Amino acid sequence: MTLSIYLNFGGNCREVFEFYRSVFGGEFEILQTFGDGPGDMDVPEDELDDIMHVSFRIGSSVLMGSDMPSGFGPPVQMGNNFSISYTTESKEQTDDLFAKISEGGTVSMPPADMFWGSYFGSCTDKFGVNWQFNYDPPQE
Repeated sequence: MTLSIYLNFGGNCREVFEFYRSVFGGEFEILQTFGDGPGDMDVPEDELDDIMHVSFRIGSSVLMGSDMPSGFGPPVQMGNNFSISYTTESKEQTDDLFAKISEGGTVSMPPADMFWGSYFGSCTDKFGVNWQFNYDPPQE
């Protein structure tokens, strides 16, 4: 189980993470654009090259990020542009923790199997903190 920080940006995620990579060195573990995702995501044509997900290891931690396409919610504002991402050990643990932390808060994406292979959900707790829960099943 790990805790990581997930940052959201309004179109400059690639620039931000290239800067972090120039500071800390290393390579991106994952770099996907919205153009790499399924076509039914309804991302505007001019935003398909924006970052859907980037993962970058800094020491023993992982910094993750993405751009927030127009139409996916309110515009990104510095200060509310991050989530705590928790990697769980099972779907059951994901469901249990998600139910507890989202009680009294707002569910933005209930836990479900995702096209990238993970079981994932996101919410905002009753104190206004954004959370993501992610379970990666073992690869066969």
